[in-house]
Amino acid sequence: MTSVVSTASSHAPQSTGPGAPLLRVHGLKCSYGQAQVLHGIDIEVFAGEIVSIIGANGAGKSTTLMCVSRINRSSGSIEFDGASIASLPPEQVVRQGLVQVPEGRRIFPRLTVRENLEMGAFIRSDKDGIESDLQRIFEMFPILKDRALQQGGTLSGGEQQMLAIGRALMSRPKMLMMDEPSMGIAPILVAKIFDTVKNVLNAQGMTILLVEQNANAALRMSNRAYVLETGNVVLTGSGQDLLRDPRVREAYLG
Repeated sequence: MTSVVSTASSHAPQSTGPGAPLLRVHGLKCSYGQAQVLHGIDIEVFAGEIVSIIGANGAGKSTTLMCVSRINRSSGSIEFDGASIASLPPEQVVRQGLVQVPEGRRIFPRLTVRENLEMGAFIRSDKDGIESDLQRIFEMFPILKDRALQQGGTLSGGEQQMLAIGRALMSRPKMLMMDEPSMGIAPILVAKIFDTVKNVLNAQGMTILLVEQNANAALRMSNRAYVLETGNVVLTGSGQDLLRDPRVREAYLG
């Protein structure tokens, strides 16, 4: 694969949106044993944006999300909604409003669709609000309403991805981090998944940080994007600018 020439600054990323970023990551480093995976990456996401992270397999995309979620240990600064979350356990990060839709969906296979969605609201106690949001998810994904009493493990890959997104939304997050939402899904459903992501943003003002191997689809729906290469941010720009960039086209768009 052709290497993208580095144009990213070694300093903190410049603000491109109004006010302070909702998520600001600076100098993020992570290692698996003796192997360093992230080498001090800087990322900003402003409220209401869709921001993508693209790159080859092994570039550190999913590791970045796992570090921000505090599932993986890391060093560096992670600020969300104006406060540091670098020392918080994962469940407290969720309570702050930052929720990840994990790679591979990771739904509860023996629980019903409805029970899976209710698990997404575990930090809430407003029963009326939970029921209202449950019905909203069913409107967003009618197939989940049809499958409400069916075990999650019996759903197709695309249906499980819808369930994973719905489960995350049940916590009423301020920001979603989505890890490879198109992975293992039939092509006919990929467009529906991405359309739903855009509709969520438009309807709810949701902020989304998206990791996606399908770079073309990710860049088309993104306000901005970061290109990762071997644990480093090597290129940043608007989604449309990166779509036109010959280095990105040669390395990632085919």
